[in-house]
Amino acid sequence: MRMSVVSTMIVAGMLLALGAPPALAEANWPGWRGPNRDGKSPDTGLLREWPETGPRLLWQVKGIGGGYSTVAVVDGVVYTSGDIDGMLHVFAFDMEGKELWRIEQGPGYTVASNLPGSRSTPVIDQGRLYIESGVGRVGCYDAKTGQTIWTRDLREFGGRQPSWGYAESVLIHKNLAIVTPGGRTSVVALDKLTGKEVWRSNYSADAHYGSPLAVSYQGAELIVVGTGSGLACINPADGKLLWSNNFAAGNVANCPTPAFSDGYIFWANGYGKGGICVRASVNNGVWSFEQAWTTRDMDCHHGGYVIVDGYIYGNNRDGWTCLDLKTGKRMWNSRGVGKGSLCWADGMLFLFGENKGQVGLAVVSPESFELKSRFSVQGTGPSWAHPVVIGGRLYLRYDQNLYCFAVK
Repeated sequence: MRMSVVSTMIVAGMLLALGAPPALAEANWPGWRGPNRDGKSPDTGLLREWPETGPRLLWQVKGIGGGYSTVAVVDGVVYTSGDIDGMLHVFAFDMEGKELWRIEQGPGYTVASNLPGSRSTPVIDQGRLYIESGVGRVGCYDAKTGQTIWTRDLREFGGRQPSWGYAESVLIHKNLAIVTPGGRTSVVALDKLTGKEVWRSNYSADAHYGSPLAVSYQGAELIVVGTGSGLACINPADGKLLWSNNFAAGNVANCPTPAFSDGYIFWANGYGKGGICVRASVNNGVWSFEQAWTTRDMDCHHGGYVIVDGYIYGNNRDGWTCLDLKTGKRMWNSRGVGKGSLCWADGMLFLFGENKGQVGLAVVSPESFELKSRFSVQGTGPSWAHPVVIGGRLYLRYDQNLYCFAVK
């Protein structure tokens, strides 16, 4: 028995040295911006610097189609989407990059002048996959096989497709699949198992490009959504509007998903708009909202932001900025890898620049930003897919390529 255990340990050590390290079994990233839709990874023990050529490439998949969808990683399967020959394809790969299945979800977003390609990131919940196409088809599929369970079209709810196509990732909240068709009833909740309508909101707004966020605080819940008509908070029980603010209404494109921490809602957009922070409180189960501050120090086009220990770290124009959550005070601003998107893990920002596939690793605090490493991946066009760090691996999607690197 002892020799068997020793032999097993030796073989395991050789495999780790020669092949791909296993991802942590419990490490799941179920969809857009991670387990809590906040851009933060639970990973620890990650590399603090990379070699000049970047961390070790475990595998690369080519030909996943055009688009900006990032990945979901659940139970050892990696999911993403891409547009091929005018159709939206959804893919599932194992942890070595081998394709398990693919499906055609329906027509993709093909407007040549508006950056065609997939937008929505797959969302995995209890063995089901949810995704929304750029033209507004919402679908639920078996996550093991890709078999269709149900589909709906956002036009059924009076939806008006925004100029650059629908880009949100479906929000799963308890028994609901929540989407934003836009129009007179801009937010709609479907039964996640059947696709049947549960409620329509009484909030009229244009659909834009961020995703709704579920918030639980002091025993109360709400859905926060950024739209083309402003920021809104919706009651998840019945869809009724609790509060709204017209910040960034009529903007060219409101892309980032709102963030929440410690009673504060933060939302920032690009095109010169900046950000708004709202203080939320609950009294006997009743929500109240008060604008805390606004800022021009986080002009965020698409790359998003994270809130860590009372500070906001995010994309600001062509670089990166840290703001105090409660006051909006700017702590620092740095160029980094330029404009791009981010994921936070183990006290570091994993940065993915918009241009030329530039990737960066920065150690950050409210006092400093230190870019420790950088490298690049191959592709063409803007790299708008957000990086994902989970299970000791870094996933990057650029153009028609999906990369997986070892960063543990």
